[in-house]
Amino acid sequence: MSNRLAATPNDLRAFWMPFTANRQFKQNPRMFVGAKDMHYTTAEGRKVLDGTAGLWCVNAGHCRPLITEAIQKQAAEMDYAPAFQMGHPKAFELANRLVDISPDGMDHVMFTNSGSESVDTALKTAIAYHRVRGEGQRFRLIGRERGYHGVNFGGISVGGIVANRKMFGTLLTGVDHMPHTHLPGKNAFTRGEPEHGMELADELERIVTLHDASTIAAVIVEPVAGSTGVLIPPKGYLQRLREICDKHGILLIFDEVITGYGRMGTNFAADYFGVTPDIITTAKGLTNGVIPMGAVFVKNEIHDAFMQGPEHMIEFFHGYTYSGNPIASAAAIATLDTYKEEGLFERVAEIAPYWEDALHSLKDAPHVIDIRNIGLIGAIELQPIAGNPTKRAFSAFVRAYEKGVLIRTTGDIIALSPPLIVEKDQIDEIIDTIRTVLGEVE
Repeated sequence: MSNRLAATPNDLRAFWMPFTANRQFKQNPRMFVGAKDMHYTTAEGRKVLDGTAGLWCVNAGHCRPLITEAIQKQAAEMDYAPAFQMGHPKAFELANRLVDISPDGMDHVMFTNSGSESVDTALKTAIAYHRVRGEGQRFRLIGRERGYHGVNFGGISVGGIVANRKMFGTLLTGVDHMPHTHLPGKNAFTRGEPEHGMELADELERIVTLHDASTIAAVIVEPVAGSTGVLIPPKGYLQRLREICDKHGILLIFDEVITGYGRMGTNFAADYFGVTPDIITTAKGLTNGVIPMGAVFVKNEIHDAFMQGPEHMIEFFHGYTYSGNPIASAAAIATLDTYKEEGLFERVAEIAPYWEDALHSLKDAPHVIDIRNIGLIGAIELQPIAGNPTKRAFSAFVRAYEKGVLIRTTGDIIALSPPLIVEKDQIDEIIDTIRTVLGEVE
């Protein structure tokens, strides 16, 4: 037997971990070996309350029976079916189920394997759409500072998080960025949508003036910018973006990889804010994080623009080997069933006020300089340590884990997004633990 095969499970050298301080982790690993409902189980047998729904994705809680059974049944029945020129019933059933909950006029879905792939699919679709309509000069893509749209080249090009961009050369050409909407001087400790900042949407007009609208294909934004630290759109901001895009014939893309599937107490953030984009990207909560899968929703006129020419010809040269994978489709259908049968989206709307009050009770905790919340999402921004940015938040993350609560940090911000099944006493436990931890860190 080779040394590689004989390596024990706690030999950590081979796995180059994503978005992780690898050297620090491998000196003192934090290993999960089990999960159920609201808790993980560590290798030492401790229970850890999940305050982040894994990575914003385990919306229905862990190891839910309907989803587990659906995966097992589908794996035994048919493991894989080709997605090109062939189909299987569950992919079509899932697509129908999804358009049933989508905003009006978005009756077509493309399947991907991740949020990153969903974003690249949306960007390609937007550019190709203008081309098939005879406006091939529309190639520019407009993102936003501090935006996160996954880690593929398209996503990091329109994204605006410096650390995700700086190592990878010139990225895509023809990309510009609007300013972010974070105005701590005016909107600190806001509950829900901030009052100030709608006028920031008018920066899109400046970009249009610079490049000319006839060259711009699409604008992509997260309705709520999650991974950068929960930046909530000011009142009227998304509506204004919609108006400007309509005025200039620009497609509006909502990246709802985080906000989709109940996180806001609605099907999508588009429903919450009353703004319908032209394309919606999703993933994460689609399968409850169990199996990689994403879905991209498009308006009917986008789909229909491609349905031209001879019927035997491929209309859009795009897709993935695993688009609509049978097991992933089964997991997604069971996830939608779980959401519906347990009324989880409605539950978020009911518990959100308690969540808001609990979060804002930390206003007087040490190091806290801002708190933001919307739906079942929250952020606690900490004063950075001079000369050591991110260290205070990372220390809080480690201490919270040691005390039995999983939180997530981005920069010096604690970001929270518990599963939609969270109970009030579990919210209290998350908040009490953070308060204790903030009193202990430097």
